[in-house]
Amino acid sequence: MDAPALRFADIEAAARRLAGHVQDTPCLASRTLSQLTGAEVFLKFENLQFTASFKERGALNRLALLGPDERRRGVVAVSAGNHAQGVAWHAGRLGIAATIVMPRFTPSVKVERTRDFGAEVVLHGERFDEARTHGLALAAARGLTMIDPFDDDAVMAGQGTIGIEMLAAQPGLDDLVVPVGGGGLIAGVATAAKHLKPGVRVTGVQVERFALVHDAIEGGHHPLGAGSIAEGIAVDRLGERTLPVIRRCVDDVLLVDEGDVERAVLLLLEVEKTVAEGAGAVPLAALLRHPQHFRGRRVGLVLSGGNIDPLLLASIIERGMVRSGRLARLYVDIRDAPGALAQVTALLADEQANIEEIRHERAFGSIGAQRVEVGIVVQARGPDHVSALLARLAAAGFSARTG
Repeated sequence: MDAPALRFADIEAAARRLAGHVQDTPCLASRTLSQLTGAEVFLKFENLQFTASFKERGALNRLALLGPDERRRGVVAVSAGNHAQGVAWHAGRLGIAATIVMPRFTPSVKVERTRDFGAEVVLHGERFDEARTHGLALAAARGLTMIDPFDDDAVMAGQGTIGIEMLAAQPGLDDLVVPVGGGGLIAGVATAAKHLKPGVRVTGVQVERFALVHDAIEGGHHPLGAGSIAEGIAVDRLGERTLPVIRRCVDDVLLVDEGDVERAVLLLLEVEKTVAEGAGAVPLAALLRHPQHFRGRRVGLVLSGGNIDPLLLASIIERGMVRSGRLARLYVDIRDAPGALAQVTALLADEQANIEEIRHERAFGSIGAQRVEVGIVVQARGPDHVSALLARLAAAGFSARTG
């Protein structure tokens, strides 16, 4: 027979256990995001936790509830990211041996950080389901307790403490917007929020490539993708414990696409000067994608984590600059003669456009042997500045286009 469903009393008890061991992170208004979205926006900065993710709340609560014999034998968790670090960090603090099973594709920086917290890291399998199967086998063989990343009432209760903190800091909130992967975070937050303020609306957000909970709640069928920029919520299984709670307590589950998430990551970096991973940025992505759903309301967004690969962040910044017209590629047709390119670069300098890259196309060009098409990547002030550059080039007799 199943254990009783998650209760608010479980979340209150978790809050007492976590006090002083995890951050009561700030929940602050964002004037600029409010102006951009038409809602009154508040941000819950879970990316300020020590491991840069909310996941350590649920991990610590589950670890704190282990019996003496379970502590002595140790625990195992399967994760390629934030859950691994949360379990490893707090298990080490509590003197509990932790084994973390990670798929072989896990970036080395995450593997090393998890090891630095004192955990034994086992790399196994090319896919997450292979790693999970191996983790379950290790648990059985060694007598370890499995710490599930989401489908566990104690984990959900730990994550639910975020809901208590948000409504304590901002009791006037009309909406809580929460990332959804396996559902542990939103199940806990929604349970707490609906108890404290029954009229509050709780909205989950998933990416279209991993929309299992949306499809289960709202209907529809989205094929599973191979990956997502929001890797923290790219979950390919439904929670047996989380889904009933979500059905009972969550009002909507919205979808966003990869471009929405990129825009949200960049906007948080530029406006709030805060780094959010893809999964952490999906609540803002939902506001940007579905503004009519939130307009005129007081909306709290859970920025669930900030663990993003620096190379991915650099790519998002560059792609965002292209979309906003602050980075443009110009193709200029010039004579293949000394001094011709110098004329073009001098003109661009005069227009205050910074040149980032230049590439000649001689052998592979299609405009004749005595001419050359030059590709020039420039940093500009925006689309109007790019248009002005093209006009200035044309006035000087150069055929130019963007591409």
